[in-house]
Amino acid sequence: MDPELEAFVPLLPAEDLSDPLRVRKHYAELAAARPAPDTTGLEVEDRTVPGDPGVPVRIYRPRQARGAIVWLHGGGRVSGDLDTEHPWAAGMARLSGAVVVSVDYRLAPEHRFPAALDDAYAVLDWTAEHAAELGIDRERIAVGGHSAGANLAAAVALRARDEQGPPIRFQLLNEASLDDRQETWSQRNFTDTPWATRENVGASWRHYLGSQPATAYAAPARATDLSGLPPAHIATAEFDPNRDEAIDYALRLLRSGVSVELHQWAGTFHGSQAITSAEVSQRQIAALGAAVRRAVTD
Repeated sequence: MDPELEAFVPLLPAEDLSDPLRVRKHYAELAAARPAPDTTGLEVEDRTVPGDPGVPVRIYRPRQARGAIVWLHGGGRVSGDLDTEHPWAAGMARLSGAVVVSVDYRLAPEHRFPAALDDAYAVLDWTAEHAAELGIDRERIAVGGHSAGANLAAAVALRARDEQGPPIRFQLLNEASLDDRQETWSQRNFTDTPWATRENVGASWRHYLGSQPATAYAAPARATDLSGLPPAHIATAEFDPNRDEAIDYALRLLRSGVSVELHQWAGTFHGSQAITSAEVSQRQIAALGAAVRRAVTD
């Protein structure tokens, strides 16, 4: 493990996803303890995307933005909101120069699949329909997120392809949770890695799916056809149960004719980018922003 990250491991809290309410509370407390992000040069606005129900979003507009990314937070499908994602969304807007539309999708287990996907897809539709109002090119819209959010981004891309929905220029999948089966080498062997353990990953899927079988829109690794999807930037952490399913997805996209940039970050673990003092975290965050900038801004 990267020495800068390893020093923090004894300080990391042990999360138990069997209690979503406690996880949400603790996640919110950790986010509130972070310094407020620098929003200089950004216009930040809270809106509600119309629907049944409406979907709260927070929009970050840099000056002279050309494109946008529909941004989906992590949190194991059970936690996270606009406030906990505020530092990451603001940072993405600054680094990429893109309009960031951060989505407050419904959480499990109160709202199981496909509630979160429906919310994310509704925001994609709204962003495309309101491109002129947002000051962006409708052909320069990406989807992306961390962990469970990356799952939703991949699912939105699949659904938009299948339903001839709004064009998606690019998908950014960071430490993506894509496969409910937990059969890869990393899922079987990384049982007690920092933040993401085999049991917590399994609990996240159980909260999300309940008793229903997984489809490709719930677990994109189950999709049999990956052709015609948007180009992807896929980033994985070395000590992460989700690592191999994301790498496998990247290889399957490549074999389906989809352009992919794959980054496997040595010495990192799931969510270690939150340790922003580490040099490797700074490089990871910069790489994500640069990928979006190249795809929708430059």
